[in-house]
Amino acid sequence: MTQPSFKVTEKQHEATRTLASVAKHCLLYGGSRSGKTFLIIRAIVIRALAAAHSRHAVLRFRFNHVKQSICLDTFPKVMRVCFPEVQFKLDHTDWYAQFPNESQIWFGGLDDKERTEKILGQEYATIFLNETSQIPFNSRNMAVTRLAQKVYHELHGTQEQLRLKMYYDENPPSQAHWSYRLFMRKVDPDNGRPLLDPENYAALRVNPEDNIDNLPADYLATLQSLPSRMRVRFLKGEFADITIGALWGMESIDKWRVVDGELPDMQRIVIGVDPSGSDDVDNAGNDETGIVVCGLGTDGNGYVLEDLSVKAGPKTWGNIVTTAFDRHAADKVVGEVNYGGAMVNYVIQTTRPRTPFESVTASRGKVVRAEPISSLAEQGKIRLAGNYQQLEEELCSFTQNGYVGTDSPNRADAMIWGMTELFPGIVRKSLKEQQEVRHLVDVESASQGWLAA
Repeated sequence: MTQPSFKVTEKQHEATRTLASVAKHCLLYGGSRSGKTFLIIRAIVIRALAAAHSRHAVLRFRFNHVKQSICLDTFPKVMRVCFPEVQFKLDHTDWYAQFPNESQIWFGGLDDKERTEKILGQEYATIFLNETSQIPFNSRNMAVTRLAQKVYHELHGTQEQLRLKMYYDENPPSQAHWSYRLFMRKVDPDNGRPLLDPENYAALRVNPEDNIDNLPADYLATLQSLPSRMRVRFLKGEFADITIGALWGMESIDKWRVVDGELPDMQRIVIGVDPSGSDDVDNAGNDETGIVVCGLGTDGNGYVLEDLSVKAGPKTWGNIVTTAFDRHAADKVVGEVNYGGAMVNYVIQTTRPRTPFESVTASRGKVVRAEPISSLAEQGKIRLAGNYQQLEEELCSFTQNGYVGTDSPNRADAMIWGMTELFPGIVRKSLKEQQEVRHLVDVESASQGWLAA
């Protein structure tokens, strides 16, 4: 079998120098598959092998994500490629790697209170926050308190203390995120004051083009085809401008995304449909019909299971909806009737007679309907099972002041209809509270107008 390889590029040599610099906190940020995580894991292994009995931690917001992406992927690859002669043992109970010199690398998630307390009950010489965009600043601050292990390594024939290091990496979120304020603006994210030790915070952007020798030939072309918001993040590796009043953010979506395919059993499954004016022919200028499969897990969380949205007429999208209904053993189809009246139900019943159907009417604005669902998503009660680029682009274009996307948010609307059906009580309560707030505002405005008169 051919041994896997990893060619370190000129930019990645610069990243390695950044990680080895005197700065205590080092951030590698940039586009996807640029080698950021690989380089940091390699740096941690080097430190672990240099200092016997040293302890190092690799933390992510969710344990399942660190297990899938680091323990079972990046870490073994780094060991095969860069340290093929080094023996190590990976404990699959407590999830740590141990080397012959008694050094250890611990892997953990900040979402598991019991496990987090166990890991953070120890001191470390290195702490790595993987996918920093998903990690709350309070959790980062808690981790920093455990960066305190005093160990030694041999340097130029003498024993020296291993410099304490905090590593971070991320596909950059928006400029509202604490990592931007800390590393780019060099201010305290809590109070906005200049850092007392800005020299201790080093950051370097590393993009996919900087890792071109290790990527498939068409990978950059794939990133070029992403929606503009995602190109900024995953191709150009730039912190996005702040969208005032955004209801969804990529960091929140990523935080709760299911990446390992492990889903609970579903109590209910519904298919949300948001129709358009498309025909089965000559529909290039029309919007898509939003078709999103939503499930309510036995864990009480909602999951986006499929986005089947399509630019096609009733014959085509009706078949897609009913086929998905049977494939998922769904409970019902939920469809908006404003645009086409009884057309949606007619299409569904024509394609698959006696399919349970619930009609919904968009009597409120898009933002009002979206707010309860975005609130649930922020809490992790609604999660995406996989990656849905176009749906995510639409969700991130919802703001408190309206929808700012270029096209109609049919995918997002379909998801909102589906999740509203799965969380009816919470949505009703949220809408009632919104209505009460608006009433109070109207009363206050009227009172001020009367007093002014």
